[in-house]
Amino acid sequence: MDMTELERRLQAQLLAGQRIEGDRLVLDDAVLRAALDGSRPLRPAERAALQGSPLTLRRFRRLAGEARAAWQGSRGLLRAADSGAALELLATDDGMWRLHFAGAQVILQLDLQAARAARLLAGHESMKVMVKDGAGSLVLEGVLDADGECEGPWPFAAPPAQHFQRHGAVFTVEPAREGL
Repeated sequence: MDMTELERRLQAQLLAGQRIEGDRLVLDDAVLRAALDGSRPLRPAERAALQGSPLTLRRFRRLAGEARAAWQGSRGLLRAADSGAALELLATDDGMWRLHFAGAQVILQLDLQAARAARLLAGHESMKVMVKDGAGSLVLEGVLDADGECEGPWPFAAPPAQHFQRHGAVFTVEPAREGL
């Protein structure tokens, strides 16, 4: 018999709500996270263990919720009219990131007071980010340093204000999906 989506959800809620004496976490967070991100599917015995342990199932659901709430990207907009002065700074709408333009360099800076800053910096050794313009062209890609910054050369011939104006007057900061 094939279960409907509603039946599956109800079954999962019933199992997660159960309390079993002596229940313990039968799978560690690394295994659960790997299953969530698709890097390693659960083996049949692990799946059975998950289904048989309400405590482990609740932990799995919590990790899934955290993964959904993780930062997926920020968007910014070129707001100022062209005054003829060189563009020095852009910020994302959520206030998490600032783009500084210093000569031929572009510097991405995480606002350390932002709500998700501590979480992003906790794993800064592997936090790769990229900045794209409104046309999807890569402006900057790099690994955040311990201060939440990365920098590189300005990659376009036109100065930043002109470039962003020509490409939708928007930019995005995203986690890099691939290796550098």
